[in-house]
Amino acid sequence: MPRYAAIIEYHGARYAGWQRQSHTLAVQSVVEQVFSKIADAPIETFCAGRTDAGVHATHQIVHFDSPVTRPDRAWLLGGNSQLPADIAVRWAGRVSEEFHARFSARARTYRYVIRNSPGRSAIAAAGVTCIADPLDLALMQQAAQYFLGEQDFSSVRAAGCGSLTAWRNIHHLQLHRCGDYIVLEITANAFLHHMVRNIVAVLCAVGRGEQTVQWVGELLHARDRQLAPGTAAPDGLHLVAVKYPARFQIPVLSPGPLWLPDRLSQ
Repeated sequence: MPRYAAIIEYHGARYAGWQRQSHTLAVQSVVEQVFSKIADAPIETFCAGRTDAGVHATHQIVHFDSPVTRPDRAWLLGGNSQLPADIAVRWAGRVSEEFHARFSARARTYRYVIRNSPGRSAIAAAGVTCIADPLDLALMQQAAQYFLGEQDFSSVRAAGCGSLTAWRNIHHLQLHRCGDYIVLEITANAFLHHMVRNIVAVLCAVGRGEQTVQWVGELLHARDRQLAPGTAAPDGLHLVAVKYPARFQIPVLSPGPLWLPDRLSQ
């Protein structure tokens, strides 16, 4: 059967995450229902990363096998004509049979957007987490360096995380201020359950002055989740990029979200 890949964007506020569930609405179920109509046959998708309830994506990668051949435009235009307003297909195309959205991925990038202001925004309220307390960006940037590299991230994994190992490799972690907004951008080979949101909570504790920069190193060394603060809200988290070997020819689109520059590190 021909194999296709697609780049899916979605606002996750009204969904229980990406993964299909029998008792509640998930993004995967909606996408598969629409793709199945286009193929006139059941379609099962496989994704690059299973985002949690309330988490968004500008660059979720999926692949699926279709019992029928359809032109690329059918998945793109046909999909967008039938999907709800909070889910969109950004690209779709035929790929080799060896491509796998999850196992072929070499790195994933998330952005977490914080509106750091005592006032609220009536326009730019969606897709952000609001924190009224002043945050010291310089301290947060210093603390972020402790997370870089390959190490045990037990202190920032969810209590119910099912991964067999807590070792991950964070390639890039930067924080930038864009007006009233602080944006965290993080790239790793893979992530543990709630790992990004827990890292955000740790850095915000430093930014508020509740903890020192050095405490972050001590926390990671302890490998104890109970010593870390609670999990940050899902509202500001976005899956914005997935890296694959060039031979698969998966296009690299503008990561977003919305008004943010393509490369915050520039």
